[in-house]
Amino acid sequence: MHIAFVASECVPFSKTGGLADVVGALPRALAALGHQVSVYVPLYRQTKLTDAQTVVRSITIPFDDQYRFCSVKTAANQPGIRFNFVDFPEYFDREALYGTSAGDYPDNAERYALFSRAVLEASKVLGVPQVFHCHDWQTALVPVLLKTLYSEDPAFKDTGTVFTIHNMGYQGLFPSDILPLLMLPWDLLTMSKMEFFGQVNFLKGALVLSDFITTVSKKYSHEIQTTEYGFGLEGVLRGRSATVAGILNGADYEEWSPQTDKFIAAKFSAQDMAGKQACKQDLLKTFGIVGAKEETPVIGIVSRFAAQKGFDLITQVMDRLALEEMILVVLGTGDKLYEEMFQRMQKQFPKKVAIRVAYDNAMAHKVESGADMFLMPSRYEPCGLNQIYSLKYGTVPIVRATGGLDDTIEPWDATSRKGTGFKFTEYNGEALLATIRHALKAYRDQGSWQTLMKNGMGRDFSWNASAREYGKIYEKVRQARMAIAPA
Repeated sequence: MHIAFVASECVPFSKTGGLADVVGALPRALAALGHQVSVYVPLYRQTKLTDAQTVVRSITIPFDDQYRFCSVKTAANQPGIRFNFVDFPEYFDREALYGTSAGDYPDNAERYALFSRAVLEASKVLGVPQVFHCHDWQTALVPVLLKTLYSEDPAFKDTGTVFTIHNMGYQGLFPSDILPLLMLPWDLLTMSKMEFFGQVNFLKGALVLSDFITTVSKKYSHEIQTTEYGFGLEGVLRGRSATVAGILNGADYEEWSPQTDKFIAAKFSAQDMAGKQACKQDLLKTFGIVGAKEETPVIGIVSRFAAQKGFDLITQVMDRLALEEMILVVLGTGDKLYEEMFQRMQKQFPKKVAIRVAYDNAMAHKVESGADMFLMPSRYEPCGLNQIYSLKYGTVPIVRATGGLDDTIEPWDATSRKGTGFKFTEYNGEALLATIRHALKAYRDQGSWQTLMKNGMGRDFSWNASAREYGKIYEKVRQARMAIAPA
């Protein structure tokens, strides 16, 4: 089957979060199953291509004020996978993907509307897929366009759509007067389609008009149908519950494995753990920590700095956590509020907290390999990938039991010596502190800790099983579309 992925980011070309990892890895697993996969992403300033070829020279995208003209390039193709990049420098040649520390780019609606229409037009030249697999609000207009402006286009009569929610907290909300600028019909501004408290909600449009909806863990697929996690769209999802599924994200073990990792100080495995201590010393050196005892546990964080990630809980307990025998190393960038919060912690507790405000892939690998524990106290977490990477590196996760964190981490039981990490349920600082203390106590028994590490390293969260589940959904969508397509 021919599947076209449509996404706003994809490793190794562009990345702000786990979405890029998924769009980079899942197509490879699908290609290994025999599917043909096209991947469409914008050509950003950050996208570095070699030997790029222009495959669609000019696409005309109508807007209410004037036409825009973009092109499509291809590069870095792999067996069974073709990568296509929509090139429109006015929209995508910018310092960041979605916005700056001052906020989102004010023309994001136009940017991703152009991208979505360009994908549809390019596919007529490069090959119309059986299924468009779209990811997050930036691509939500693909299913919307197919059910409205392109509904009579014979090129797409057999084409279905699958839409994956990576994070319900980001919906693409814009003033209602954006519709005529984007040349979209006014009848989309209704409660049954894209209207959301007087605004246009891109994500809602995709949830209403896609053929099938997936999200990135089984638990999150249930959580988003509740008031607590649905961000106002829980009713839409409950109404479509028969066509909503949770499929756990996989890990790309070609990129994230201590046996082959090119970024770490020493290779290691569950059979030979000696290299992990060298990685720990390298991590401490990288973060400028000197004089730490070898046995002092290191807790790592690699994250986008956002309210979702639960960092307010760390603030509540940091003064008491600093009394414990541990070191906290933090890598990330995002909301200035949390960047400054961690910087204050470092000044207050210079021997306990070290922070790097940056997105740095090589350093992320150093944290995963060198830390003893990995902390993810998220308010909500659709799937999470870092806890899965941590398991493979013998870095024991400490997580809140939400979304994919709950699905992937089994609580450690010292008596049975079963489990892979530590979890807490209540969203408050006391629960977080108690769980960290539990982990620190377990760490002091290095005999059982080695068992705990190896339990995690033995888990397999590769993409193979998830790719097969997606394949079943694609086939279901294809069959449904063929059944209703006009003769």
